[in-house]
Amino acid sequence: MCSLGEATEIRKLEPLAEALGVFAFVMLFIWKLLLFHPWLAILVPAFTVATHVARRESIRRLGFGREEFRAALPLLVWAGAGGGLFLAAGALAGTVRRMTAGQMALGLAAYVVWGVFQQYLLNGFLANRLAEFAGSPRSRLVPLAAAALFSLVHLPNWFLMAVTFAGGYLSVRVYQRYRSLYVLGIAHALIAFALFLAVPDSISGHFLIGPRFVIDYYGRYPCERCTLEGIWAPK
Repeated sequence: MCSLGEATEIRKLEPLAEALGVFAFVMLFIWKLLLFHPWLAILVPAFTVATHVARRESIRRLGFGREEFRAALPLLVWAGAGGGLFLAAGALAGTVRRMTAGQMALGLAAYVVWGVFQQYLLNGFLANRLAEFAGSPRSRLVPLAAAALFSLVHLPNWFLMAVTFAGGYLSVRVYQRYRSLYVLGIAHALIAFALFLAVPDSISGHFLIGPRFVIDYYGRYPCERCTLEGIWAPK
């Protein structure tokens, strides 16, 4: 049996183990499991939610509170302005994608849902666990560490890695102050969708990551089943 001191040290490491464990599983899922077992994606939210329940973390503490949403709303003006600048730059360069109004509305709506989920994983789970391990909710190391892990998830797409590191760092800093995942998710969607519209595929890599990026960029992937089954064949 371990001593009281050893048990205390183990408990201190639990948040870090949870954060790195989820990160490792996400990487494994992207590079291996997604190819043939995409349903395993459910394990990520299932595990993170279980940790919230075990810690008795409230919805508001995670970042889904109404008051925090109202307090952070002005940030959407800056996010909208940033997205507008990207679109203006794309228009000047002649790289804006052609889409109907319906396609744009559907695309933006999908980005909002996906953006809120990504911000939940980045901030509601990962940043909170790293902050718990660091012993301070406003630790300056947490945004850097969380942004680095967020960026690595987007390997090997250098464009997305750069964007997600910068965006991840800023979003964690904002979360440390406002704790509103709704606002962060919407801001994420506004900027990400603007980049999708304005940045040409030759730079953005079609916004693909993992094996999909490898196949799109190199034309093949070292996986016999991928070739035989035609999974993610290059366009």
